Amino acid sequence: MRDQFPFAVARVTRRWRKMLDERLKDLGVTQARWSTMVYLQQGGEGLTQRELASLMAIENPTLVRLLDSLEQQGLIERRPCPNDRRARRLHLTKAGVEFMDELSERAATLREEMLDGISDKDIEASLKVFHKIMENAEKQK
Repeated sequence: MRDQFPFAVARVTRRWRKMLDERLKDLGVTQARWSTMVYLQQGGEGLTQRELASLMAIENPTLVRLLDSLEQQGLIERRPCPNDRRARRLHLTKAGVEFMDELSERAATLREEMLDGISDKDIEASLKVFHKIMENAEKQK
């Protein structure tokens, strides 16, 4: 059973992303773009590119391309950092906030569909397991 665990987690994650991607297709963003928006919102607006790259665990050049496309779509804006002229702070635009509201609504609907028939107690136990796995992973660094 333990040997199946990582593959089951990976399958669920891939299915979740694929289904959410399908539900967001009409909004004109890829999975990479919408996940960047989610990280920005969760990390708190005003993050620098470096902080967001670290949060997402991706390389800065990869993030720059994603941010360029999100900026071109009018979903984010880069503002000068008052403390460091070289740095830019990332913020959602009005359209970006509206996009995130729509994404959140669609994600909540999908989440409820996927968690149908699963008790809060089981979800809580699962989250405990995932937190412990992440704790163990951090020790391996």
